[in-house]
Amino acid sequence: MKQALVIGASGGIGGALVSGLQGQGWQVTGLSRSRDGLDITDESSVARHLGALFGTFQRIVIATGALEIDGRRPEKALKQLDPAAMAAQFAVNTIGPALVMKHALALLPRDEPAVMVALSARVGSIGDNRAGGWHSYRAAKSALNQIIRGAAIELARTHPQAACVALHPGTVATPFTEKYLGRHPAVPPDEAATRLLAVMDSLTPADTGQFFDYARKPVPW
Repeated sequence: MKQALVIGASGGIGGALVSGLQGQGWQVTGLSRSRDGLDITDESSVARHLGALFGTFQRIVIATGALEIDGRRPEKALKQLDPAAMAAQFAVNTIGPALVMKHALALLPRDEPAVMVALSARVGSIGDNRAGGWHSYRAAKSALNQIIRGAAIELARTHPQAACVALHPGTVATPFTEKYLGRHPAVPPDEAATRLLAVMDSLTPADTGQFFDYARKPVPW
């Protein structure tokens, strides 16, 4: 049976991805902070939890992230920048996923197709930024995209059948987004998961190192 690993499995999208993968016949291992004590910002925690897993995983999904941390809302202007809040954004949205990728490399098969994805965000696109604001969150997601790009180049040397990409899930109706939906149309987590899984199913090594949205359209870096 094909094996999948979902990091952030207790979140709205993460939980829906677990259910969707199981519905496709995958054997799924889900890890999260609230259920398993996995703290992606603590490398010893990442190493311990991922080091306890056995076998290889043909699909690894990093579905972690935070828009508000410790009640701090995204900045609307540069004058609202706070270094501690910015550092927290990078810890959760960049360094955490990077640590997961570091320790997940050993779990990817070298001799068969595999997919490793991290959920990013369109607001992390530099080329698509026309509104400004949200500086810390945007920068952290942009940095995550760079990590994914670099990881894909490295992975291609050792895992030639693998694809490593960033995925934008769209606006999903979860507690993560409820304060910020406004007039943006949102989809429920199960629909978002179905769309993301369809993209993952279509990925090949030729797609590695790219940034796609939920409809498989490329997103500018």
